[in-house]
Amino acid sequence: MQERKHQTSEDRGSKMEDRRAGTDEIQLTVKNGKISLDSLMGGATQASASAGGALHVPAKKPAQPSAPGSSGFVPLTSITHRPASTVNFDAIRERLAKMQGKQYWRSIEELADAPAFQEYVSREFPRQAPASWQALDRRDFLKLMGASLALAGLAGCAYQPAEQIIPYVEQPEQLIPGKPLFYASAMTLGGYAQGILTESQMGRPVKIEGNPDHPAVKGRTDVWMQATLYSLYDPDRSQNTLEQGVVSTWDSFVGMLTVPGDNGKSFLDTLHATGGAGLRILTETVTSPTLADQLTRLLAAFPAAKWHQYEPVNYDGARAGSRMAFGVDVDPIYHFDKAKRIVSLDSNFLLDLPGHVRYAADYISGRKVNKSSTEADLNRLYVVESTTTITGMMADHRLPMKASQVEGFARALAGQLGVAGVNGQTIPAAQSWLAPLVKDLQAHHGACLIVPGEFQPPIVHALAHAMNQALGAVGTTVDYVTPVAARPEEQTTSLSSLISDIKAGTVKTLLILGGNPVHNTPADLNLGDALVGAGGDPKKNPNRPLTIHLGTHYDETAALSDWHIPEAHTLEAWGDARAYDGTVSIIQPLVRPLYEEVRTPYEVLSAFLGEGSRPSYDIVRGYWESRHSPAPANAPLAAQQAAASAFDKYWQKVLHDGVMPNTAARPATVTVKANFAAAAAPVPAADNGWEVVFRPDHGVWDGRYANNGWLQELPRPLTNVSWDGVAIISPASAEQIGVANEHLIEVAHNGKKVSAPVWIMPGQPDGSVTLQLGFGRTRAGKIGTDTGSYNAYQVRTSKAPWFDAIDKPATTGERYWLATTQHHHAIDTGTPKELDNTYERGLIQHTTITEFMKGHYGAEEGEEEKNPNLFPNEWPSDTQNPAPGEHIEPKHEGPNARLPITSAQVGGKDVRGNNEHSLAKYPEQVPLYGEYQWGMAIDIHSCIGCNACILGCQSENNIPVVGKTEVARGREMHWLRVDTYYQGSLENPATYFQPRPCMHCEKAPCELVCPVEATSHSAEGINEQTYNRCIGTKYCSNNCPYKVRRFNFLQYSDQETPQIKLMKNPDVTVRSRGVMEKCTYCIQRVSEARIQAEKEERPIRDGEIVTACAQACPTDAIVFGNINDPNSRVSKLKVQPHNYGMLTELNTKPRTTYLARVFNPNPDIPSEGAKEHKGAETAAPASSQNLDARRKEIG
Repeated sequence: MQERKHQTSEDRGSKMEDRRAGTDEIQLTVKNGKISLDSLMGGATQASASAGGALHVPAKKPAQPSAPGSSGFVPLTSITHRPASTVNFDAIRERLAKMQGKQYWRSIEELADAPAFQEYVSREFPRQAPASWQALDRRDFLKLMGASLALAGLAGCAYQPAEQIIPYVEQPEQLIPGKPLFYASAMTLGGYAQGILTESQMGRPVKIEGNPDHPAVKGRTDVWMQATLYSLYDPDRSQNTLEQGVVSTWDSFVGMLTVPGDNGKSFLDTLHATGGAGLRILTETVTSPTLADQLTRLLAAFPAAKWHQYEPVNYDGARAGSRMAFGVDVDPIYHFDKAKRIVSLDSNFLLDLPGHVRYAADYISGRKVNKSSTEADLNRLYVVESTTTITGMMADHRLPMKASQVEGFARALAGQLGVAGVNGQTIPAAQSWLAPLVKDLQAHHGACLIVPGEFQPPIVHALAHAMNQALGAVGTTVDYVTPVAARPEEQTTSLSSLISDIKAGTVKTLLILGGNPVHNTPADLNLGDALVGAGGDPKKNPNRPLTIHLGTHYDETAALSDWHIPEAHTLEAWGDARAYDGTVSIIQPLVRPLYEEVRTPYEVLSAFLGEGSRPSYDIVRGYWESRHSPAPANAPLAAQQAAASAFDKYWQKVLHDGVMPNTAARPATVTVKANFAAAAAPVPAADNGWEVVFRPDHGVWDGRYANNGWLQELPRPLTNVSWDGVAIISPASAEQIGVANEHLIEVAHNGKKVSAPVWIMPGQPDGSVTLQLGFGRTRAGKIGTDTGSYNAYQVRTSKAPWFDAIDKPATTGERYWLATTQHHHAIDTGTPKELDNTYERGLIQHTTITEFMKGHYGAEEGEEEKNPNLFPNEWPSDTQNPAPGEHIEPKHEGPNARLPITSAQVGGKDVRGNNEHSLAKYPEQVPLYGEYQWGMAIDIHSCIGCNACILGCQSENNIPVVGKTEVARGREMHWLRVDTYYQGSLENPATYFQPRPCMHCEKAPCELVCPVEATSHSAEGINEQTYNRCIGTKYCSNNCPYKVRRFNFLQYSDQETPQIKLMKNPDVTVRSRGVMEKCTYCIQRVSEARIQAEKEERPIRDGEIVTACAQACPTDAIVFGNINDPNSRVSKLKVQPHNYGMLTELNTKPRTTYLARVFNPNPDIPSEGAKEHKGAETAAPASSQNLDARRKEIG
């Protein structure tokens, strides 16, 4: 097997001399997995380090800076932010109580104004101005600027190739290297298909988008769809067939099955002779009709064989709940776009359910707001949840409670809605909710929807079905269909049966098709333990079966298998699968398999069926051709040819559209059984006990994406932690245990325990600890191995897979260093004279629909509430364009004389930066502004915080993965971030998501300070970055009030690994070390649309240009277009009354603006944030009187 190089940015960066200005050298001595901190801590203390970069540091011995002239070690806290000490939550609550008006916070540390947080902010944005704030004299000014320019030149130095290179300074603006092609296909998550459109550049897949014709996505995506491209080009994918860990071939495996042995019989002959006795097949959830047909034929050929299914993230509770309520298996299909009142019983339907992309779009479609909206136009969402989710944060009313208490709430609600046989329970925390909630639901009979939690027990699902029937929801907001899965079963029970048979020695051959069950099976049904045996040596285990594994990586399961076959990626293989509603998609490859040995499950089963090495294309097409009205075998030749021709046309259309028509699951007519609830006794919930809650990670999911660098580095929703799982607890729970963020706590369950780092989450139920699945992998690849602080599967059991009672967690006295972006790019609140107090700035604006109808659109009282057009009536500078459609006569007198400017000219210079076309050479009748002026509107009312936009941008713009250490230092390279803001109490605050790309300011502060004009303003209003001019001064980043620029401190982009090079978008420059970069409004897409429009001699159509972030967003929260066109969609959004610009008081005039969030609360339910929703009743944020008072307070 050929040796491959796969380097992370940290590996490449370590080979280079670090000549950054103002940055310390990092020298850490690693020996036997320990990082020596002798010089660092002044003692013999050591910190253990895992391969993933995790550090364990004793909590009571903080690092101390080494003295000048010492051995060159620097504090570990210069790599990551210094962890906070134990937080004083009483002081925080007191501070919250004293706050006036709309005031927001992003983290516990920020709210506490902790010294560690202030230190981090000061290191991220150092202030170099003199303490006295007195004016510099000319001599000192020239000295400082001269030295800074000289050092800035050194900071931007980059290593150039040894060969002679010729710069191409004036790249043709219209040049596009190639014309992309798009192919419809599908990928699966949890077995369910999601339609994709894959962009292919010169035969290479380079970008994933949603298929507009697919019912599960409607042209939108999620993070897993975007990141599947990285999985295709993962250099650590399994490449060779292995037998007993030694390289073999696929032909050898087929020969093992079919070639007779010494006894004259082949392996398959022996299986046939015994009827397949001892043969077990273990798969993940199967929705593929072709694969299901193969498995059915295999079981018919070997009647004694058994087929088992297991996914660690399964929906056994939902399946059992439907049988409890209806007596049969059915799948619910929700229609959120038809629901006016929605109740979520611990369901994160915006991210965790099959069909969540469609559900998110449908839910937000019922909340779109414009100037004529009324309360009747908006839906209302009530959420009861056991851990913080993005669904809960989008709710109009949210009630946190323990997972075990949700059943009691469901019983109480069902009892008041008239469901027969329900024993209602008293839920003290919900007393103020129930009566108004029931009244609201009954007032909207037929337009309500109750959604049970996907990880709640069966009784909650059954109660939800009964409530939907009582409220008239069946047939309107929810339908029931026959199960989409080929073989609906309780997967945990199926796995238990398999493990018991292995331990009993009755399993002789175990065929594992996909997945990694050795890693992700429950602790009490651990497949690895069954294969290894009690003696600890799998070779000496008498009950160990012949194990054959098909998988994408040589993982934990492959290591315990006799045969390992590399699995083909979905973008390089043929297949089929059903969506959440049953619609079939054909999976077609975009590229020839990168490795010759990869195979699909279809090909492995074909070999077991004795069909030899039959290609998956023939298998899939043959299945559907046999079901498409084939001509009878004895039909004339002409009839057979006509039937084949008809199928060819049908097949081509299916491949083109990406969906197979008329294949959705059949509706099922079901009725709730009478008194089903009486047979299920209520499960008492301990109010004062502790619980552990398990949830899939919204990056690596169940661990299958552990080696995907994009998903590992993606900041998780709400926590913004990357590269690690955390133990989420509430502030009150942290007080009770006595811990702060990053302290390690020990969670014990079922006789086993794990140590997990704490993350304190406002809104988390007290006494509840949430652990994420998918981390702690021991064989995943260079990125995923040993990444993550703990393996939650070690304490997860089959009897309580999603939550259970535990003892109070104990602190270990150690810290674990986390990489989180929650503290990054925070605006410093401690500047002199409190001139930059972010608590009083309108970064987030929101209101209620009632106040909106009264004319209060989110701004506080005292702010100027006006129609917030992007452009004011008068421009203070002749370098700016007038308002759309406005004609301003040139001024020829005074210091602000305005001369005509051309569409190719900004500030006296053309778009290439030269001044040969000066203003004086043009007559006055030249147009004042260009035809196209680009802008963006972001609706935070529609943003659900899923982070799909971040990965869409990363994939489109060749943004590199930098690694955990660099993220912890604040050096993540994402051009777009989603900030999370809180408002209100620690126990249940209101939460807001705000995507923040470059604002593309009309008066951009970054443009003024660049000494080489690497950042400049284009004729169409885009703030451009010219990479080959940039010398890395970082002045632009320091002068950007939005903190959206990213600097390549090291050579982050991998330009060595061949597979990673194939992934790059050829339309976007790959940046090198020492270069600043940022959001470009996807200028390559703008250029492509301009070229096409010129070819067709027409203007660019509205909606023809869609930025990568906007295209990825499942809820259409981002809109891009020509703000010079009053009829464009973006222009119509910008004249909405709740449109606002961020930090407009700085006179930056951003082209990216926001639409305020509008709540639709029930007036009969008290809310802690009720007064904050009412803009007319709150104090002014930053009046001169307030500033004067604050100045007096600080002296």
